[in-house]
Amino acid sequence: MAYQDLREFLAVLQDHGQLVTVDEEVSAEPDLGAAAAAVSRLGDGAPGLLFTNVAGFRRPQIAMNLHGSWINHALALGLPPETSVQAQIEHLAKLSDEFPVDVERLDAPPFAANSRSGEDVDLFEVLPLFRLNAGDGGFYIDKAVVVSRDPDDPDHFGKQNVGIYRMEVTGRNRLGLQPNPQHDLALQLRRAEERGEDLPVAIALGNDPVLSLVAAMPIAYDQSEYEMAGALRQKPFPITSAPSTGIDVPWGCEVLLEGAVLGGVRELEGPFGEFTGHYSGSRRMPVIRVDRISFRTDPVFEHLYLGRPWTEIDYMFGPSTSLPILRELRAEYPEVVAVNAMYTHGLLAIISTRQRYGGFGKAVGMRAMTTRHGLGYCKVVIVVDEDIDPFDLPQVMWALSTKLHGAHDVAILPNLPVLPLDPGADPPGISHKVLLDATTPVAPERRGRYHMPVVPAAETDSWIARLTELHHRNGGRSVASDSASKEAL
Repeated sequence: MAYQDLREFLAVLQDHGQLVTVDEEVSAEPDLGAAAAAVSRLGDGAPGLLFTNVAGFRRPQIAMNLHGSWINHALALGLPPETSVQAQIEHLAKLSDEFPVDVERLDAPPFAANSRSGEDVDLFEVLPLFRLNAGDGGFYIDKAVVVSRDPDDPDHFGKQNVGIYRMEVTGRNRLGLQPNPQHDLALQLRRAEERGEDLPVAIALGNDPVLSLVAAMPIAYDQSEYEMAGALRQKPFPITSAPSTGIDVPWGCEVLLEGAVLGGVRELEGPFGEFTGHYSGSRRMPVIRVDRISFRTDPVFEHLYLGRPWTEIDYMFGPSTSLPILRELRAEYPEVVAVNAMYTHGLLAIISTRQRYGGFGKAVGMRAMTTRHGLGYCKVVIVVDEDIDPFDLPQVMWALSTKLHGAHDVAILPNLPVLPLDPGADPPGISHKVLLDATTPVAPERRGRYHMPVVPAAETDSWIARLTELHHRNGGRSVASDSASKEAL
């Protein structure tokens, strides 16, 4: 299913019993952050939340945790709710091969219903702002997509970046922005500043659920996120021109902010409770001036809770992080079976692979650290054999406990780049990285006693599918096994 906007996704979640609407009055702080933290602890079947009565807010429709379970993530992709994690990633990989899918340009966007510009711009009046965690330095917008163009090549559609970045509301028309150095927005801002210019931006809040996934996906600089979203939706993504900047924006978004990142201007931003489970501190960051706000009547404000994993961001970023690393590795090493880079946005990745020869697992692991995403993440990489499901942690722990030899299979690579938000980086942006090779030694490596592994009966996979069906027939809603879900796809 291809959703036209966020509201269609909310309706599907409701139909599947995956949306809890809270109509009784709640406080913005601490109730909203506490509820979002609590729902993330309900496991793989956690529902989305919609609050309709928040004390003090005139526009109180606040949605949270919409991607925050594997069931919701599957529904966002138009898949059966029981689809397993690995099957969802394989589905993403298959659909991404259809990239690019041309966009659909539409007029009369719903967000054109209301607007404020110039002196009438007041973020506090339009947006229901609140802190997620007690130590946050201010109010944040954290699930919006920021759209910007390459100042040196503004007409190149593929170089128009669509990404998710945290933004602190620091004034009625002012936002602090944090683009990490490896992100496309930081590159475009640097080019604008070299030209002595501001960087025009459009910020879309409340989007089609697939666009939120793609905006977190590390794809090539000249590849369009809109065209990738079209591939994953199996239908052209609808866009329109922003009324002030002319930037291409999601047609169905709930709220649109337009303005510019001010060239050469830096102001204090932070602290903020980040996806690492730690506060990030305060630093001087770029500043956005908001010149226009457009919004639907009674908009739905979508928010993303961040804190100690797992939270919604891990469900959002996990598959979209695993997929590009999988594609880059397979392009060079077709032996790679699967990649699980879902832990803290890929700071830890688990890779299963067949082996060509001794030492091959280490080569695969080191290459993962230098992929487009792995260069700034992938601080710890675990490599396992092809018969180990990297999404099944008991299997991974078995491989580590029986096949890892401290003298042969642990490699420490010093002083490599990592995102500055990593609390273990010292100095920020630099870390030693660790490779753990838990594959079975093959020639010319000859050590250990691995010649008599226990192999389950050939009928095991068919029994997985059979028992899953019986479980569901009896009312169970657990995520299905990989084998059963792959057969369903």
